[in-house]
Amino acid sequence: MAREGSRKLGQHYEGVAARYLESKGIRIIERNVHNRGGEIDLIGMDAEALVFFEVRFRADGALVDPISSVSAVKQQRLVRAASFYLHRHGLWDRVSRIDVIGITPGHSSKYRIQWIKNAIQAD
Repeated sequence: MAREGSRKLGQHYEGVAARYLESKGIRIIERNVHNRGGEIDLIGMDAEALVFFEVRFRADGALVDPISSVSAVKQQRLVRAASFYLHRHGLWDRVSRIDVIGITPGHSSKYRIQWIKNAIQAD
């Protein structure tokens, strides 16, 4: 039951992130992509770049901000999932990157959104 609630909450914040990104000119092409490499929250196009987005939310008072909550293990999973996606779709020659969207409750607006471009890189 708690897992279902977490999934719905995650989908809500992914929707918040998608609307924010679309307002910044990103064209969202896929959501919640699962493959052998892992899960990718959002995939979009930023001009010619294919962008894989990890969306993180943290409530007020959280010990770690949303951006910092992406562990080294999660970063490896994201790189692996993005690699599987590129391979499966024959997009190895496409410019791509992995960005992180951090969402926290806002003060003057409903949410404070932080977008870190190219936040995670393959070694």
